[in-house]
Amino acid sequence: MTHPDDAAPPAAPTPAAEPAPPAPAAARADTAPARPPIEQSLERLAHELLDDRRRDRRWRVFFRLAWFGLACLVMWSLLTQRMHGSAPTGPHTALVEVRGEIAADTEASAEQLIAGLRQAFEDSGALGVVIRINSPGGSPVQAGIVYDEIRRLKAKHHKKVYAVVEEMCASGAYYIAVAADEIYVDKASLVGSIGVLMDGFGFAGLMDKLGIERRLLTAGENKGMLDPFSPQNDRHKAYAQAMIDQIHRQFIAVVKQGRGERLKESPDTFSGLFWNGEEAVKLGLADTFGNLDFVAREVIKAEDVIDYTPKENVAERLAKRFGAAVGAGAVRALSSLGHIR
Repeated sequence: MTHPDDAAPPAAPTPAAEPAPPAPAAARADTAPARPPIEQSLERLAHELLDDRRRDRRWRVFFRLAWFGLACLVMWSLLTQRMHGSAPTGPHTALVEVRGEIAADTEASAEQLIAGLRQAFEDSGALGVVIRINSPGGSPVQAGIVYDEIRRLKAKHHKKVYAVVEEMCASGAYYIAVAADEIYVDKASLVGSIGVLMDGFGFAGLMDKLGIERRLLTAGENKGMLDPFSPQNDRHKAYAQAMIDQIHRQFIAVVKQGRGERLKESPDTFSGLFWNGEEAVKLGLADTFGNLDFVAREVIKAEDVIDYTPKENVAERLAKRFGAAVGAGAVRALSSLGHIR
């Protein structure tokens, strides 16, 4: 007979089994049923289409903002120009710059220069007009238009015009300068080159050596005049020479009219030579030495200088560059005739 205290102790409760950790993602993927290839391709195609749509939307927004910004910039520029043009001005010296080549599509075109000259003459506060020149010349047509307009404005508004030469005032630039009442130069300025040239190239000999045949058809016996790929014709050469000689005589007449008795004519005066400022004064091609500040202060007696030269503003430059980028595929045809300048 056993005692109750001698009974074996009750067994400890067995702990519940811990849940197994989740299988790795790779293991689950391995056990997941594989999708058909066509479903995967369709999903990939859908993602690519969505990405393309997003990119298109972003570019549309970008271009709209760019156009809006450009329009705002142009409007702001026009507004500031109008405000500047209507601003009252006191007594001052009006300045118009002639810089670089004088040609139809440059900053020194007749259209640009005349616009500035008219504003300068019409401003009642402008006591005198200074044309500051740093140009090797260019088109006799453009220079002649500016010359005639300066003389017209002088007669209409009874204001004096002073040409101030910096580094260079040659050929067509000097054509414009002689419309001024006085010409001021630096001792080292280059002045003159009263002449006309027509330049070009001849490739006929080179084409013969290369065995290239020129096939030129014209309606009119002189239509192919000065063609660089054909042999030079003596009659055409004489005609072109007579034409530039006539333009040269026009240039000479303008210089004599503008300089009058101040001009000390010599055999070299109208030969196309140019001189430094010191010699130009001695020859009567210029009056004396001086710069813009000197003329404004000592001659016109108005030290304040206001620039009337039309200038491209930031908006115009951006618009032109944007337009050039859009139309980059367009090209210009080359002219077969040499330029006269």
